[in-house]
Amino acid sequence: MIYTGLLIRNTLREQGHTVTWFAAQLCCTRSNAYKIFRKNNIDIELLWRISLVLGHNFFGELSGIYEDNPMLLDEE
Repeated sequence: MIYTGLLIRNTLREQGHTVTWFAAQLCCTRSNAYKIFRKNNIDIELLWRISLVLGHNFFGELSGIYEDNPMLLDEE
């Protein structure tokens, strides 16, 4: 199983942004941002907003992961 929230958190850290900054960009609280990081599945609209905020194509990244590891689909 892929934890999408973990991918988001790692991207945020790599870019040097804080959770406070991330939450402000999404117009949510820091506690909601931390909830996002714990999710393995994220709503498409939210993932789109996060992709725009971070300038990162999470859809492409997730697609590539599943293409390289089709067995991950069986785990869900």
